[in-house]
Amino acid sequence: MKLKNCPRHILALIFLVLCTHFSKAQIVEKVAPTNWWVGMKNPKLQVLLYGKNIASKALNLQKYKGVKLLKVNKVENLNYLFVDLEISKKAKPGKLRFLFDKQIVYEFELMARDGWQPAPMTQADLVYLLMPDRFSNGDPSNDKFRNMADTVSDRTNPWARHGGDLQGVINHLNYFNELGVTSLWLNPVIENDQSMTDEGGNMRSAYHGYGFTDHYKVDARFGGNAKYKELIGKAHSKELKIIQDAVYNHVGINHWTLKDMPMKDWLNQWDTYTGTNFKDQAIIDPHASQYDRNLTQNGWFMPFLPDLNQNNSYVANYLIQHALWTVEYFKIDAWRIDTYFYNDLPFMNKCNAAILAEYPQMHIFGESWVNSVANQAYFMENNINTGFKCNLPGNVDFQVYFAINAALNEKFGWNEGVSKLYQTLALDYLYKDPNKLVTFVDNHDLDRYFSVIGEDMRKFKLGLTWLMTMRGIPQLYYGTEILMKNFKNPTDAEVRKDFPGGWDEDKVNKFTSEGRTEEEQNVFAFVQKLAKFRKNSKAIAKGEFTQFMPFDDGIYAYFRHYGDEVVMVVSNTSEKSQTIETARFAEMLKGKTSGKEIISGKEITDLSKLTIEPYAALLIELK
Repeated sequence: MKLKNCPRHILALIFLVLCTHFSKAQIVEKVAPTNWWVGMKNPKLQVLLYGKNIASKALNLQKYKGVKLLKVNKVENLNYLFVDLEISKKAKPGKLRFLFDKQIVYEFELMARDGWQPAPMTQADLVYLLMPDRFSNGDPSNDKFRNMADTVSDRTNPWARHGGDLQGVINHLNYFNELGVTSLWLNPVIENDQSMTDEGGNMRSAYHGYGFTDHYKVDARFGGNAKYKELIGKAHSKELKIIQDAVYNHVGINHWTLKDMPMKDWLNQWDTYTGTNFKDQAIIDPHASQYDRNLTQNGWFMPFLPDLNQNNSYVANYLIQHALWTVEYFKIDAWRIDTYFYNDLPFMNKCNAAILAEYPQMHIFGESWVNSVANQAYFMENNINTGFKCNLPGNVDFQVYFAINAALNEKFGWNEGVSKLYQTLALDYLYKDPNKLVTFVDNHDLDRYFSVIGEDMRKFKLGLTWLMTMRGIPQLYYGTEILMKNFKNPTDAEVRKDFPGGWDEDKVNKFTSEGRTEEEQNVFAFVQKLAKFRKNSKAIAKGEFTQFMPFDDGIYAYFRHYGDEVVMVVSNTSEKSQTIETARFAEMLKGKTSGKEIISGKEITDLSKLTIEPYAALLIELK
């Protein structure tokens, strides 16, 4: 088009559009949240606007029915504005127009909600935890980017990024269906644009995902926001839920807000670097000093993971709104919270309440790596008479993890061996709902399960039988189903190896039965059978849990029961075969004399006596 032939009013319009576009780009460089929705239960919204000297501009909101500008907050750094809005039920989807000095326009989108709600996570679920970087590389083109702080992708380096991504997870959705899992928990996928850091003399990347640098971006090396939405949509179509791994306590030191902080107390600041003491007792102890409490919750987790000040209302709003935005935008099914007790607990209550107000069925569970059942119960909904009460529905069940290890690796005694497992579960009265605990035998921070039990196949199957049939929501760590092993020696990279077959150059593909050894296929089929059984068992999905004290030489029995459906698990934690009489279980057997042993498929016609091999369990569905 020849501009010299254009009418003057058209030229003026083009000039106005170009100027508005240019001015918009100049005045607002970052916004959080990036959009919002009409119809949210909480009508209040605080929009963070960032741009060079943005607070020097007079900001107004162009008239929009149902939306009111309550306040424009200026803070220490004049490159930030925090804009308080009220979005009433009368508001319709559209674009809000912020006016700077009455002429520069920034548009902020209000979208329509589609009524989506997450399906509840229950004991019927089986969670599969995976590290995206170490699971499968579905798109080698996104392995590294020159404009990111860490440009290394090297599978020969245990501490570097290996190129696994969301497309790799998408490529194996059928594998999860085949195995029988119902929910995928991915270690954090949010952008970690971090440089490699010196940890114990090794330069390590942030492939694990726990150092966010932009809350509203999924890491480009995983595929970005669009790929995450694609994964979740396809997972939902295959009846797989997605669990988001959330981090509130800290961010990566390269987080964009830290390069030009809104205010000094955006972080918990110290005169010199001060790390947390990692001690949960200081929070719970009625005699604790304020010094110790402060160190636990306000000390930094690592020098490269700065601690956010959640007592700052702007920080709190930023984090809470991001949580709500993430669930609504991506359609997240459940929420796992990292390093739970290091957070400010009143803030966590506020955040949990905000999520549950919008998504009442959503399961939220935290990571509280503590050393007693009472302390674990403290950090979730409980029946303990304390001055402060947490409203977190669930937790990662470290206590059952410790107890299963003891049951498999210690000799039976009054407090040892399987007695510890019984005693741990006997303390379930401390929890408001112990069925919301997420149980496990290993994860990304722990030694691999197969190695911990001495690569003993009997113990391996016994522990998994407990995991898949006890109360709670069981979680498998990727590769457990194919006997991946190792200890965290010299570092945790040893328990975060690549899944064999996830890369085109891999010599074997253990996503297929043809690629597995006979022993690996046997274990895969074992997990598969347990998963299939629990998925179809109302006694497991909805039933109560009744256990009997361990007796003889390490015999331990419990029942899952729902109405007329009863499942019996009898295990032998000794090195000798044992035959037991079952009269003591009469209250649960209720005259039933036969059943089917699920693992072997054998029919049992006489339940009065049972023979259990060493380190084995009978999983019997009563008839």
